[in-house]
Amino acid sequence: MTRTDTDLLADLVALARRGGADGADALLVEGISLSVGRRLGKLEGVERSEGRDLGLRVFVGQRQATVSSTDHGESALAEVVARAIAMARAAPEDPHCGLADPAELAGDFPDLELADPAEPAPECLLAMATIAEDAARAVPGVTNSEGADAGWGRSRAILVASNGFVGSYGGTSFSVGASVLAGKEDAMERDYDGASARFLADLPDPATIGRSAGERAVHRLGARKVATAKVPIVYDPRISRGLLGHLAGAISGPSIARGTSFLKEQLGKRVFAPGIRITDDPHRRRGLRSRPFDGEGVRNRSMHLVDDGVLTTWLLDCRSARQLGLRTTGHAARGTSGVPSPSTTNLFLHPGTATPAQLMADIAQGFYVTELIGMGVNLVTGDYSRGAAGFWIENGRATYPVSEVTIAGKLPDMFKALVPANDLVFRYGTDAPTVRIDGMTVAGL
Repeated sequence: MTRTDTDLLADLVALARRGGADGADALLVEGISLSVGRRLGKLEGVERSEGRDLGLRVFVGQRQATVSSTDHGESALAEVVARAIAMARAAPEDPHCGLADPAELAGDFPDLELADPAEPAPECLLAMATIAEDAARAVPGVTNSEGADAGWGRSRAILVASNGFVGSYGGTSFSVGASVLAGKEDAMERDYDGASARFLADLPDPATIGRSAGERAVHRLGARKVATAKVPIVYDPRISRGLLGHLAGAISGPSIARGTSFLKEQLGKRVFAPGIRITDDPHRRRGLRSRPFDGEGVRNRSMHLVDDGVLTTWLLDCRSARQLGLRTTGHAARGTSGVPSPSTTNLFLHPGTATPAQLMADIAQGFYVTELIGMGVNLVTGDYSRGAAGFWIENGRATYPVSEVTIAGKLPDMFKALVPANDLVFRYGTDAPTVRIDGMTVAGL
């Protein structure tokens, strides 16, 4: 019989147990990626990479350690086991570490349609990049190109643990993007567009992506500064999704256990306006971050993190759940060289009923944000301050471009004032429609 990768991991876990580990899990991650870049009508590069990494985590009493390796030979793996056990014995005690309870483990794995059987040739990817860049450069006003690229990847993960879990899943990804410049000399602007999908058939037309990148760059020409004011802010969908990332960070189990989140006392309380719902769905078919089980082999499921404006849960792996006296929510994620930590999967804000135009219709003076700069977000205090660019809103319509301003507010106030439009599109893994937030400050002249 042929020795499979699952057999390899099972043997490694067994070897760790024989070597003195009280428990162990082993993770194998392998992937192939291919990308093609094109700039100014010429092939800029073709890259292909292949990786196959293995990680072993062992527990000795209330101590743990993780060791990874790309050498899967018998002697190398014996050394991995010996090193991991020695490191665990020297590590500080952690009363909350350990494998998942067998009762929490996933059993039946749903078919999530994550893998496209087709593998594109480099010529196919080059054609996609060519179409995207040509469409972008054809937009009147575009004067230069930073290039276009198209890519493909295939990955697989296998997890075996001494608590009885055995599971694996794989997937593919396709991507296309373009970035161009408009204007000349000291009056130039840059913008981009791109998309990713599990299946090639779900990827937007590269020409559409290219035209969007070109039009975005041209529309930014002639940007002005504006005076400091307190006005409604409208976030473009590719920017609004960042607000969900701030929420996820603030409700992550380790942050709650340390008491370092501005939402630490808000579980079960209304933190958004009534009607707001935010969902994390690991079982979304063809979802960019879908997975049939979490990084510890635990059952996962679609969960409303916020329901009717009320915060319903923390994001928990086994360790943070034990710290808080709770049960894991199945949000563990991990690589081969580190311990699990909580993470979202397909996270999205449910759409509202108004169109983006209707959302802006009553705004006399406001700011439509298309780009954010810097990392001025404090998840301990909720302070929010980001450099921004976009378009000034006058009498309900986006008018002239604006740059070199800062938008600021407090995340608790922003969450409660957030109003979503009806234009949700799943493109990134974390997705939101256009949103409006009243009462923020634009700091300019």
